[in-house]
Amino acid sequence: MEKAKILKEINKTGIVPVIRAKSASQALKLTQAIYDGKVNIFEITMTVPGALEVIKELKKRYQDNEDVLIGAGSVIDPETASAAIRAGAQFVVGPAINVDMIKLCNRYQVPVIPGAMTPTEVLQALEAGADVVKIFPAALFGPKIIKAIKGPLPQAPLLPTGGVNLENVTDWFNAGSFAVGVGSEIVGHVKGEDYSMVTEITREFVKKIKAVRGKNT
Repeated sequence: MEKAKILKEINKTGIVPVIRAKSASQALKLTQAIYDGKVNIFEITMTVPGALEVIKELKKRYQDNEDVLIGAGSVIDPETASAAIRAGAQFVVGPAINVDMIKLCNRYQVPVIPGAMTPTEVLQALEAGADVVKIFPAALFGPKIIKAIKGPLPQAPLLPTGGVNLENVTDWFNAGSFAVGVGSEIVGHVKGEDYSMVTEITREFVKKIKAVRGKNT
């Protein structure tokens, strides 16, 4: 899928589930549970054991489904970004700004979403070539940080991660978020081998995002 289409799909879906897991097997089960909840985007963090193999397996599993987007998260350098892209990652997310990582992703026309917190960092990320800027850790300020940054930088597409939950997801979109990143509020609901709550909570996020998007259009 072309870069512009990937970004459009992330914006349209509105949510990027951040998958942290204790094992590759658990990560794959989480992605299936999220997919069953009607979200077709997965961010596999590089902190997952065997993360690159998980990305490869997901690419194989969904090779006939062009709507599924598989990204790499917690990427902090160009070497890791390159390995993730070779494994099949269609977008790259990082917790901070690494200019060389951004350049590498741009070289291969892969959407890149580095992390930032202040207006200065957001501007640095955009000037370096970021497609979207991850506001992290967003829990430190709440939804008001989005509105505050978009005051002087209305052109900045912002994706808050950390602190987004079912109770405040509407507020994040009302503040002007491009999309939201959600980790433990989804993947933290595994009980043993029971992943049903992961699916159910994913569905609830989808429902709330559709409702707020409908209201704001």
